[in-house]
Amino acid sequence: MASTHHEIDYVEFKVRDLVAAKRFYAAAFGWQFNDYGPEYAGIKGQLGELGGLHQSAPAPSGGTLAILYSNDLEKTLAAVKAAGGKVVREPFAFPGGRRFQFTDPSGNELGVWSSR
Repeated sequence: MASTHHEIDYVEFKVRDLVAAKRFYAAAFGWQFNDYGPEYAGIKGQLGELGGLHQSAPAPSGGTLAILYSNDLEKTLAAVKAAGGKVVREPFAFPGGRRFQFTDPSGNELGVWSSR
């Protein structure tokens, strides 16, 4: 399944306890996971990984982190800044690509990633 420019692509849930969260979502919804270490697990979907659980300390206050896909991360970063978004995490590399995080004028935090 190909990612689509500027559409929600991945949803990340901040959790206090990764083991407990995996146990809950597996029991409640039958979710399965890809483990990426002691603080992160990807949520498996029928067409691939569709989200993740990220253990945060101290306890998370922001809730779910929606992540959009971009064909051109630098251009999207510039557009977010120009529109009044505040970058809270500059672009960084991760297995599979790069991403940055920002808050909108209401304070909602989102991320944007690119495989390039």
